Amino acid sequence: MSFLLEFLPIIIYILLIIILVIGIVLAIKVIITLDKVERTVDNVNEKVHALDSLFRIIDTTTDKIVLVTDKVVESIVGAITSMFASKKKKVDVESKVEVKKKSAKS
Repeated sequence: MSFLLEFLPIIIYILLIIILVIGIVLAIKVIITLDKVERTVDNVNEKVHALDSLFRIIDTTTDKIVLVTDKVVESIVGAITSMFASKKKKVDVESKVEVKKKSAKS
């Protein structure tokens, strides 16, 4: 029993030292990996900023195209609506005239 009381603390201390060394090694590897990731992210960020002007040009162009197509569609719809509206007015006027004629006969 006295052997275990003397030997077990030594084993526990050795295992704690091993765990501490493994933790330090893992922490160093994590720091190295994070540095690599940071460099990669910075590189990607620089490339994205280089393309910002191209994206702005594309955005402006699409906005202008949408504006033009909206105007064209609006004018076409207005023309079609006015054509059907004038026919509908003629039909309404004719039906009102017929109703007046019938009421005048009665």
